[in-house]
Amino acid sequence: MTDILTHTYAVIMAGGGGTRLWPLSRRNKPKQMLPLLDEKRTLFQTTVERLTGLLTPDRIYVVTVAEQVAQLREQSPEVPAENFIVEPAPRGTASVIGLAAVILKERDPEAVMAVLPADHYIRNRDLFHLLIRVAVDVAEKNYLVTLGITPTYAATGYGYIQRGETIPERVIYPVYSVKKFKEKPKDVEAREMIAAGDHSWNSGMFAWRADVIMAEIGRQLPSLNQALGEIASASTSAGRENVIERVWTGLENVTVDYGVMENADKVAVLPAGGLEWSDVGSWDSLFDVHITDKDGNIVFAGKHIAEDTHHSLVYDNNGERLIVTIGVDDLIVVDTRDVLLVCHKDHAQKVRKVVDSLKNSEREKYL
Repeated sequence: MTDILTHTYAVIMAGGGGTRLWPLSRRNKPKQMLPLLDEKRTLFQTTVERLTGLLTPDRIYVVTVAEQVAQLREQSPEVPAENFIVEPAPRGTASVIGLAAVILKERDPEAVMAVLPADHYIRNRDLFHLLIRVAVDVAEKNYLVTLGITPTYAATGYGYIQRGETIPERVIYPVYSVKKFKEKPKDVEAREMIAAGDHSWNSGMFAWRADVIMAEIGRQLPSLNQALGEIASASTSAGRENVIERVWTGLENVTVDYGVMENADKVAVLPAGGLEWSDVGSWDSLFDVHITDKDGNIVFAGKHIAEDTHHSLVYDNNGERLIVTIGVDDLIVVDTRDVLLVCHKDHAQKVRKVVDSLKNSEREKYL
């Protein structure tokens, strides 16, 4: 019997900047390269390791930007060097996925892509493997499949997916058509969607045939499609690199959710409750994945004195400074030697605003 994963390839998107985890996450070492979950492995390494037993390393591809390639290769020597796909500059997930689809379709005309961000935390690996197999099975039926996380609270930092009816095709796990995608909502909208009971968080994990996603790009994103056509027609790898360099800067920065998924013909959502998932997107999200001490604190600091301190995070990445917290609750303190961040846990999402304000300013060196 043929394995459902015979033509399946993982595409790990690893070019992000992780701005909400600044000042630890920087341009030269963004969050996926950092050991945020344990002392030995980075988020990127855990993403690669999560595929063990599902796909062999030669079927794992990594898409990233040029300045991150060397470090990512060093962190994952098991992944062949030729499986690293380099984009000259970030242009959104639609272009990342389109570029990977071109390369995979050339390698295998029947290729199915399991698209995975490099910076997620998933505790339940066995369930993850099962869900990827189901998603690939549905993708083989020409659906664009997204994994939807069962919401645990009215989050405003995630996009949402509204489920429709179950798809008519026979599969071993509940899979639904998608009614609507909703970008990051306001608090009231998020509460309404949670109460409705038919919404999932958009995990950013997808599965589809390479030819199907390319056809949708051709229908909905003609400029990107033209650029991908030129890349595909290059006769040598050196020629392809030259074409990518030439066409990339003119591409629109667009996500695959907004640019493709919202108006695609056949879109399915696979509820992924039970994964114990987090996108580790901000400092407050670390409370979802780390065990706290008896006072609810998370401490990554060699020298810390806490007095009447609760539900707070203290991070010191050099261990030289003594950090003392007294009479504080729900505080985040991050010391990276050149930057000291102090913010309330409820305002952790606003770190991105600080990063935006530093861009194109005299303080850009802190990015």
